[in-house]
Amino acid sequence: MKGKQGIKLAIVIMVVALLQGCLYPKELRKENQNSVREGIMLVQHAVDEYQRKTGLLPLITAGESVPRYEKYEVDFQELLVHDLISEIPKNAFQSGGHHRYLIVNEETKPLVRVMDLNTAQRVNDLERSIRQYKQKQGKLPIGDERYPGFYDIDEKLLNVKLRPILSPYSGEALSFMANEDGNVFADYASDLMKAIEQVQAAPSGEEEDLRPILVEAGMFTPVKSTGYQWEESMPIPVP
Repeated sequence: MKGKQGIKLAIVIMVVALLQGCLYPKELRKENQNSVREGIMLVQHAVDEYQRKTGLLPLITAGESVPRYEKYEVDFQELLVHDLISEIPKNAFQSGGHHRYLIVNEETKPLVRVMDLNTAQRVNDLERSIRQYKQKQGKLPIGDERYPGFYDIDEKLLNVKLRPILSPYSGEALSFMANEDGNVFADYASDLMKAIEQVQAAPSGEEEDLRPILVEAGMFTPVKSTGYQWEESMPIPVP
């Protein structure tokens, strides 16, 4: 009898734990955001001190083909050697986490931001599936044209079931689009619009890339993105 009661109690505890995970996603997201914020503050301070002492930035230089918002990764080993951090943040890729710490605005005002690896991996997976589909079918699995030169991806044709990827800016489902070459991009137009509405000021230059708005307003880089310009009172991606 006692053994059965113990099993029942264990099941109840497991169910409660699962329900808590399902019922409080906002709280969990807030906890993750706090972890990212604390990590950025720690690494930003270390980067600033490193630059002050050495005149250089502790970054790992990537090749010319690496996109702008994936390019300069923080060199944690340099920060450790100079005793500027005691350990690598637990949410960093090097510690088994889902973020890569990057330095942006490296030539003007170096800022530490993080790259969401879940978003990057989704883009890579979609591109691989699109290439395989095109090899077999001779065409791209795309639907309606979302913007000039960018199309919805017909995931039904790909025959894959993908869980939603949440935007690191808004927490809402992030959508993806493909160009005519089958290259996939995360679509940050909605996030950009929200950020612009919050500052209540429309961008002044039509040729200006809008992505720095997200970098300044948030803690993340717009990974796997294309440039955006302000056209007809809205952010439009440009090829």
